[in-house]
Amino acid sequence: MAGNYTVQQGDHLSKIAHAMGFSSYHTIWDHPNNAALKQQRQNPNVLFPGDVLFIPDRETREESRPTDQKHKFQKKKPDLKLRLTLEDIYEKPIANASCVLMLGGDTRTVTTDGSGKIEQDIKPDVHDATLTIQDAQTPFQGSQIAIKIGDLDPVTEVSGQTARLNNLGYCAGAVDQPDADAFESAVEEFQCDNNLTVDGICGPQTQAKLKQAHGC
Repeated sequence: MAGNYTVQQGDHLSKIAHAMGFSSYHTIWDHPNNAALKQQRQNPNVLFPGDVLFIPDRETREESRPTDQKHKFQKKKPDLKLRLTLEDIYEKPIANASCVLMLGGDTRTVTTDGSGKIEQDIKPDVHDATLTIQDAQTPFQGSQIAIKIGDLDPVTEVSGQTARLNNLGYCAGAVDQPDADAFESAVEEFQCDNNLTVDGICGPQTQAKLKQAHGC
């Protein structure tokens, strides 16, 4: 039955659509009732707790086929990918490094490419992941990185700005325990590194650059 759904921390639209029984998040995202939220957030996988989504009724699709033959039906699902980029403290890629990625109960051996990137298909209901760098060629061998899939807030929110700064190596404080001094210092450092006006305020220009540098 159609109705509204309030976004919780850790939600992203692919996860919500999967839980609601939709094969594609587009059925929800492209509904006219969600046009304002779609324009505001732009990225369906970066929502904010308290956002309200309209969930339409699921539609039944009918296909006519003769009964004296066998027929094969294939349901297509959009790919959902986890993309990571590993860099050292000098912003140089940790390239060609062997890693172990744990996605829920699924363990995979992966290798970063020449740019330090990892890209993996994931299920829409996976929330917790851990990446362990195992390559003996890097001083980061044994380093473990905890990943919360779906927890990244929009860049317009202080929590989203803090998380992105932390992910980029700037110490902006804990996302759930704001530290005004640490946040301002991190913003100033980021602005200085990116030739922006250094004022410690994460305004529209800084937000745009932060989103570009982070990748989302």
